[in-house]
Amino acid sequence: MVNNGSLTYDHDRDGRPTELGGCTAMVRNLNHDTFLVIRYVKRRLTVMIDIDGKHEWRDCIDVPGVRLPRGYYFGTSSVTGDLSDNHDIISLKLYQLTVERTPEEEKRDREVYLPVVDNLKLPGMEAPLEPMSGLALFLIVFFSLVAIVFAIVIGVIVYNKWQEQSRKHFY
Repeated sequence: MVNNGSLTYDHDRDGRPTELGGCTAMVRNLNHDTFLVIRYVKRRLTVMIDIDGKHEWRDCIDVPGVRLPRGYYFGTSSVTGDLSDNHDIISLKLYQLTVERTPEEEKRDREVYLPVVDNLKLPGMEAPLEPMSGLALFLIVFFSLVAIVFAIVIGVIVYNKWQEQSRKHFY
């Protein structure tokens, strides 16, 4: 998830509303360590995993268009919710890679102030709804009035039939 501090992680739905992508990795009860590589190079976020203990990386997610400002933090969590076993994060190794950039890329990367992802709609950031056109509003009001009149007519007919039936008594 990419966040500027305004969104919260939805634990009830495992972060689904704000996720960029994901993959499943069964890491419970393994006899070897599992590894995760998070790489952010030239506005591309890549996550790879090694859960087999063979030191072979498997692709997990690859998201282009991620814009992260400089000076922010990576966050990790080993929260398991209602599970009773432990998930330990033993260590984090962070490296700063030297990547050749053109002056245009360097300027573009300095101008990022809030973390965003191109072509991703996050909750609470939807565009405002367009107002209804005059024709749509007229049709809604017209058919609503027709339905109300129809219901009143049916109600009057049913009431009159009920009154006629209640007057006819054979004693």
